[in-house]
Amino acid sequence: MSKEKKSCPYVAVGGQALIEGIMMRGPKGTAMSCRMPDGRIETEMKDFPSIRKKYKFLNIPLIRGVIAFVESMIMGYKLLMESAEKTALDGVEDYGDSKLDKWLSEHFGPKMMAVIGTIASVIGFGIAFLLFIWLPSFLFDKLVFGHITHSTTFRPLFEGILRIIIFVVYMFLTSRMKDIHRVYMYHGAEHKTIFCFEHGQELTPENVMKQRRFHPRCGTSFIFVTILLSILISSVVAIVWKELTQIRALWIVVKLLLLPVIMGIGFEFIQLAGKYPNKLTMALSAPGLAMQRITTAEPDEKICEVAIAAMKAALSGEVPEEELPKPKEETDGEETKDEATEEAPAEAAESGEAETAAEDSPSEQEAAAEIPGGEKDNEES
Repeated sequence: MSKEKKSCPYVAVGGQALIEGIMMRGPKGTAMSCRMPDGRIETEMKDFPSIRKKYKFLNIPLIRGVIAFVESMIMGYKLLMESAEKTALDGVEDYGDSKLDKWLSEHFGPKMMAVIGTIASVIGFGIAFLLFIWLPSFLFDKLVFGHITHSTTFRPLFEGILRIIIFVVYMFLTSRMKDIHRVYMYHGAEHKTIFCFEHGQELTPENVMKQRRFHPRCGTSFIFVTILLSILISSVVAIVWKELTQIRALWIVVKLLLLPVIMGIGFEFIQLAGKYPNKLTMALSAPGLAMQRITTAEPDEKICEVAIAAMKAALSGEVPEEELPKPKEETDGEETKDEATEEAPAEAAESGEAETAAEDSPSEQEAAAEIPGGEKDNEES
C-alpha cells in the first residue's frame, strides 16, 4: 500500500482485544497475534467457519445479526482464554500456593484454565443478567410502579436509562483496573490499525499511532445501539400490550424474547454506519463513540506492532516466519566459547612468564619420576 493512497475499497475487517494480544478478521481469515513473555510476537491463523456459509438462509437480514453475535461471542471467548494461557500462564506458578489453586490443579490438571474460564463465563452471564435485566425491573417496581399513574407506559424508558447508567459506571470502574486498562490499550490499537488500513495507509507503527481510536463498528457502539433500540421497541410493546408490564417475571421474559430482534436490527445499523458514514449514522453512533473514551486507551508502539501483525496476517492469510530465540543452553554454550576465545590472549599476556616456564621445563611430577628424590629436592630448593 502506498502512502499517497487516501482510501481503499471497502473490505470487511474487524477485531477484538485479547490478553496481551489482538484478534483480527479479514478477507483471508482470522489471525491472532500475542506479545509473548520473551518479547517476540507470535501470530497464528485461526479457523472459525461460520454456520452462515453452510446455511444460506441464515444470511437474511436481522437473522444474520443474531448468528454473527453468537459466533463472535464464542470465538472471542476461546481466543481470550487462549491468549491468557499463552501470555500469562508463566506467572501462575508464583500464585499457585493457595488451597483452591492446588485443588484445581490436582483435579483438572491441563484443563484447569478451561474450567476456570467456563466458571468465569457462567458467573459473567449471571452478573450481566442481574445488572441489566433483573435490577432495572426490580427498581422500577420498588420506586415507580404504583406510585405514578400510568407508570407502566414509561417502564421501558426508566429501565433503559438505568441500564445506560449501570453500563457506564461499570465500564468506568473496570477501566481503573491496571490489567483491564492494558486490554483497553490493545482495544485502541485494534481500532487505530483498522482505520489505518481503511484510509489506505501503510501499516507501520507511526501511521497507526496517528489514527483515531474511536470506531463506529466497535462492539461498544453495538451495545449502546442495542440499549437504545430496546427502549424504543419495548416502549411500543408496553403501549400496545400494557398487561405484559404488570408482572415483573413476565416482562423479563418478554424482554429476553425481544433481544434477538433488537440485536438483529442493531447489527444491521452498525454495518451501515461503518460502510456508509454520514451525518445521520454518525449522529446515531455518537453515544457509542463517546463511550469508547472509556473502553479504549491510547496504545504505545509495541502494542501497535501486535495489531499490525494480526492485520497483515488476516489480510494475506499468511503468517510471517519468526526468528525464534535460541535455547538457553545453546546460547550459554556459545557465550562461554566466545568468552574463552576473547579472554585467552589477555590471560596469556598476564601470565606470560609462567607459560614460558611451563613450556621450557618439565612438570614437577615428571621431574620427580625421572630424577630420584627430585620432588624432595625441589621442595628444599
